[in-house]
Amino acid sequence: MNLATETAMASKPMIRAFFDEPTNTVSYLVADPITKQAAVIDPVLDYDHKSGEVDTRSVETILKTAKELGLTVAWALETHAHADHLSGAPYIKAKTGAKIGIGEHIKDVQRIFRPIFNATDLKTDGSDFDHLFRDGERFKIGELGVETLHTPGHTPADISYKIEDAVFVGDTLFMPDYGTARADFPGGDSHQLYRSIKRLLALPTATRLFMCHDYKATGRDTYAWETTVQEERDKNVHVGGGKTEAEFVAMRTSRDSTLSAPTLLLPSIQVNIRAGAFPPAEDNGVRYLRIPVTFKADRKAKPLPA
Repeated sequence: MNLATETAMASKPMIRAFFDEPTNTVSYLVADPITKQAAVIDPVLDYDHKSGEVDTRSVETILKTAKELGLTVAWALETHAHADHLSGAPYIKAKTGAKIGIGEHIKDVQRIFRPIFNATDLKTDGSDFDHLFRDGERFKIGELGVETLHTPGHTPADISYKIEDAVFVGDTLFMPDYGTARADFPGGDSHQLYRSIKRLLALPTATRLFMCHDYKATGRDTYAWETTVQEERDKNVHVGGGKTEAEFVAMRTSRDSTLSAPTLLLPSIQVNIRAGAFPPAEDNGVRYLRIPVTFKADRKAKPLPA
């Protein structure tokens, strides 16, 4: 084996995917095979919305794998404030000392949702997180080079993590046969989403792309979460084949108007904008999640009268 081959192998991240079927979420354990330093991307906290019970089995599975592989988890990285699952990042931090990182525009998301939940305790400076990444910021996981790419549209705060030849795209893109993320959440913007996707698809064609979700497109019987820039350029049903921004925005706007809210939208958002922490306990020692009550027909979402 020559030096060039050894260098190429050393810079290729070790990637393990963990699929959570109840939320259709893919979490990743990404490690430098040489130094054994690792990051967990988009970890899931198991939450039963019917009972209000939480469990840590998903993050424990990831941490068990990390231990078996002899890895040290240095980061718990979020691609955005998820609306479909609660974050397991605080549990990972408690068990490993890992830092919790997210894009700096989480501050915008906090400002949007603070009044919606009347979350007077919530700071809107992002300080609940250990690190706020800027667009284009570079850091290391062991000897692996990481670059953060601001890819807004789904939310204002979405970022993608480019780790050597692999990019973890969050909710910006789905597998080519399923398409792209919705852009109708508060602060979402389908124009921005299109431009973010084009930024990702301008990367080298062999770049590997790792999705945060999969829902099995019609005609596909198995879950999938890894593709390439080339495959997305050629085959993505929403943006492939040279679709224009105007065509994409019209499609996305029409499609989003038919989508129902994610099952865990309300609990997820108010936890995830706090870096995965629950709201403070009340005077009885119990933590509560708030559910704003609105008239369905009231587009201004005014609360129900007393």
